[in-house]
Amino acid sequence: MRLFKLYILTTILLTTVTACSKQEEQQNAAPQALPVKVSAPIKAVITQWDEYTGRFDATQKVDIRARVSGYLDKVNFKDGQTVKKGDVLFVIDQRPFKIALQSAESQFSLARKELDRGNDLRKKNSLSQEEVDRRQNEYDTARANLETAKLDLEFTEVKSPIDGVVSRDLVNEGNLINGTATNATLLTNVVSIDPIHFYFDAGERDLLKYIRLSQSNKRESSRNASNPVKVRLQDEEEFVHTGVMDFVDNQIDQNTGTIVGRAVLDNPGGFIVPGLFGRIRLLSELNVEKILIPDEVIGTDQSRKFVFVVNSEGKVDRKFVTLGKLHTKELRVIESGLTQDDSIILNNLMRARPGSPVQAENVDLSSQYSL
Repeated sequence: MRLFKLYILTTILLTTVTACSKQEEQQNAAPQALPVKVSAPIKAVITQWDEYTGRFDATQKVDIRARVSGYLDKVNFKDGQTVKKGDVLFVIDQRPFKIALQSAESQFSLARKELDRGNDLRKKNSLSQEEVDRRQNEYDTARANLETAKLDLEFTEVKSPIDGVVSRDLVNEGNLINGTATNATLLTNVVSIDPIHFYFDAGERDLLKYIRLSQSNKRESSRNASNPVKVRLQDEEEFVHTGVMDFVDNQIDQNTGTIVGRAVLDNPGGFIVPGLFGRIRLLSELNVEKILIPDEVIGTDQSRKFVFVVNSEGKVDRKFVTLGKLHTKELRVIESGLTQDDSIILNNLMRARPGSPVQAENVDLSSQYSL
């Protein structure tokens, strides 16, 4: 019995020692290498663009106001319709103005006859020069009154001064319209739609960059050159609308620290409506050599950005980088921190740990992305 217990105890001890030895061997064994795909960064000569948020606005906006007083007789447009320059939008009751024109024509005709008769009498010394001068003055006044009457009748037809889209009518037929210069009735407004402007604000740092690029002949100033731009709307992923810069303001807003820039774009059919928000890309630098990598492989450590690479020992290393702008939807410019000789890790990023071994498979990153 005592021998049997000793046998059991010996067996347990041997089993425990064997298990511990296997566990120690497993712990001492080298960790399994993580399979990853790696590639050198893309090094390419590119054109760089700066992006800003802005808003579209009409190139021309006109408030339509009456220039003569009277009762509104007709509204000749449908709210929101497209109009052409010269289209009659409103008609003010013309009857009083036609009567006034007839009276002015009669006064002018009489004044002209009186002047002609006076000139004939003056040649015969039958009329004083003073009387001739008086008749000349009456003639000039009658002619001016006639021109005014013609203008007043013309102004009863309120016309669109530009091509564009008209708003709604703000005054209905039958209402009394005020046409005085200081308090003229606002009837509606018209905005042009093609071309269209895009306004945006750029910061002081960007402005200084553009000035230095211009001074070094690397980029012409948008004050003097029609630098190209690309624009996309809020529901668009690509910058499909193209245009050029046509204005940069003359000073920085002290409240915001920004300066206003403006681009002009063709807008056939009026697809883009004034007031819409959008994103604009403005030409920054031409033919610059840059390092680019997929934006998705960039990690964040607090406020710092990093990229996992494979070092000379075949292990994961972390390199902190300074980011540039997105060049495409997928590729981002790296300003510093990487070289063409680095092997950046492209997959299994969640499992990669600095110092852990990897089994690297080389791929050609440049063949997977278009610049």
